[in-house]
Formats: sequence, C-alpha cells, structure tokens
Amino acid sequence: MAKEKKKIISDFGGIMYSTDSSFVYDEETPSTEEPITNAQQDLRVTLDRKNRGGKAVTLITGFRGSEEKLVLLGKMLKTKCGVGGAAKDGEILIQGDFRDKVILILQKEGYKVKKSGG
Repeated sequence: MAKEKKKIISDFGGIMYSTDSSFVYDEETPSTEEPITNAQQDLRVTLDRKNRGGKAVTLITGFRGSEEKLVLLGKMLKTKCGVGGAAKDGEILIQGDFRDKVILILQKEGYKVKKSGG
C-alpha cells in the first residue's frame, strides 16, 4: 500500500481558507497545447569529455517535450548504437563517439539536427 504524499500549501494553489463568502476557487485546467513535432525540434549533437575521466560521450541537447518521449528517444538511440547511456533533464548521453551515426538516425526520424563543437 503506497503512502499518501503529505500535502503542502502549494498543492492548494496558495489558498488555504477564505472568509469571503463570495470567493470561488478556480480550478486550473490542464493546458491543451499542441505537442511539438519532430520537425520543430532543434537538436544539437556534441562530443563531451568533461568530468568523465577522459571517456567520450555523445551529448544530444535541445530536446523539448515530455520526459517520457525523451526516455523513448534515448532508448531508441542507445539500441541502434548498441551502447549504454542516459536520458534526463532534456539531454541524452550516448556512451562513445557516435555523432555521425546519431545525426543520421535523428534525421531519419524527422528531427532538425546540427553538429556542434569539435
């Protein structure tokens, strides 16, 4: 049985109690924004060696979208490159130097991709 998360003031939108009898709390409705298509994404592919003990990783930045889609894209890239990596905080890390291969894969998926850095 999962424990229920303790509610804090921000969970209620900052309103806890009102003495105004005519006050009506407006519930926020989820935004119905159109999802960003692959062609609208502007991804950058770089080779990164910082803070990695000299090991190179291919870094894909600039992804806009849900965390789920980021993880799915990262998984697909890791599978096609046959290596490990991670996908979090709007970035995808692929272990090793796979810049050219990643660019080709992303272009086939319809993304706008640019190679940046050395």
